[in-house]
Amino acid sequence: MLKPQGYSQTGSDREIIITRIFNAPRELVFQAWTQAEHIEQWWGPKGFTTRVTELDLRLGGRSRYVMISPDGTEYPVKGVFREVLPPERIVSTDEFDEGFEQVSNFDLPQGIVITVLFEDLNGKTKLTLEIVHESAQERRKHEEMGVVAGWNSTFDCLEEFLAKQVEDRH
Repeated sequence: MLKPQGYSQTGSDREIIITRIFNAPRELVFQAWTQAEHIEQWWGPKGFTTRVTELDLRLGGRSRYVMISPDGTEYPVKGVFREVLPPERIVSTDEFDEGFEQVSNFDLPQGIVITVLFEDLNGKTKLTLEIVHESAQERRKHEEMGVVAGWNSTFDCLEEFLAKQVEDRH
């Protein structure tokens, strides 16, 4: 059974799972997720812009993105890739980088690992985002920050970006 767009669930008391089906081929969705020039056009909730300052997509490679809110506040995040299997799967740590705590009123969650699965659905792509936390308490902290709404808004932006990419291909 396919879940509805933006479906979110808790897989365990430490996980948040968000799925979305995109009307774009898996290779295109994977490229949008893994190439800096694409990421900067859609990453972040609606109204945000993103600057990719580091992206080394290989085992042990690092990523660092700075999301910029409409008021200019910068939210840096970083990660280390634990697994990269194009175009099927990416596993990485997901941490708030230096400076984030200065602009956030939240007790930031620690020890987050994200897994992104790209499943081919005959020309469409099912993207599953699994966010695993060190504990249920860390998951609750992340939820209180609005992580589910933030990712769903980000996926809305990705959907718009992909629609334009698919249109430009035809």
